[in-house]
Amino acid sequence: MDSPHDDGFASEMAELPLETRYPPFALRQYAGFWLPERTLARGLPAARDRFAPRPDDVLLASFPKSGTTWLKALAFATARRAAHPPSAHDHPLRQRNPHDCVPFLGIGFALDKDVELEALPSPRVLATHLPFSLLPTGRSRVVYVCRDPKDVLVSCWLFTRKVSESVGVDAESFSLREAMELFCAGRCMYGPQWLHVAEYWEASRRAAGEVLFLRYEEMLRDPVGSLRTMAEFMGCAFSPEEEERGVARAIVELCSLDKLKKVEANRKGRTAAGIKADAYFRKGVAGDWSSHMTPEMGKMVDEAVEDGLQGSGFSFTDSTPANPEFCPDA
Repeated sequence: MDSPHDDGFASEMAELPLETRYPPFALRQYAGFWLPERTLARGLPAARDRFAPRPDDVLLASFPKSGTTWLKALAFATARRAAHPPSAHDHPLRQRNPHDCVPFLGIGFALDKDVELEALPSPRVLATHLPFSLLPTGRSRVVYVCRDPKDVLVSCWLFTRKVSESVGVDAESFSLREAMELFCAGRCMYGPQWLHVAEYWEASRRAAGEVLFLRYEEMLRDPVGSLRTMAEFMGCAFSPEEEERGVARAIVELCSLDKLKKVEANRKGRTAAGIKADAYFRKGVAGDWSSHMTPEMGKMVDEAVEDGLQGSGFSFTDSTPANPEFCPDA
């Protein structure tokens, strides 16, 4: 089996290792990662076969629950600021969920929404949870965000319990310890998390102009500086006039978790994928894992991740800026 878009892949998928213990979707192991069956059966092959990249596309990549919603909001508001100034009362982010403003590449093709994706104005901002090694060929700039594995684990577990209800799966009995054990074994959606991160980290070192690697914790500490870095990388840096008017700060304020939580569509609505919009908004802080996990559990996660990262050159404890070459103030 050479690639997930070979003829008959959907039937051959049944031969791949299966994991059913991490709800809400059954997972299959492919190319070293545990991917949802529906992604393997339709989303991935459709995206790789039918995606027509444009030179100015921006692809937002992340492991699930690593700051994806915030990254989508920031990137969308930045790329579309000419048509939608952050101060506009009818700004799309004041009326719609960020996930409906920035579509997931694989899901769009799996739902046969190729025409909608093709109709998006340039520069298109799209998103994916796919590992770097499984991205469609021909993509241009990729912005990747990573997050502390312990916070990712807790956020994934809580999100899973909420989303399971939306898709009719009972996950109430799915404990955090069970989730932790599967996470440490790499058997979670798009896992192993550390391999997902390491692939993008290596790509950012190898081709810094093509992949921007961001750390969620750094973005929390300096959101405006991180946004400037991202805007420059995306090819739409803030002009001196925009800086004087405080446009970057206005975008950060528009996309703050507190502001997004208050949008009616995010309180009561559902995303295009049918998931309750409020499931995407929790605390958004760093270190909240300690409110849910024991120190022993945290140590187990750290050890599993450190072991998995050996030889990669990446460490979650490294305080070195992820992208010094793109720091406007450097």
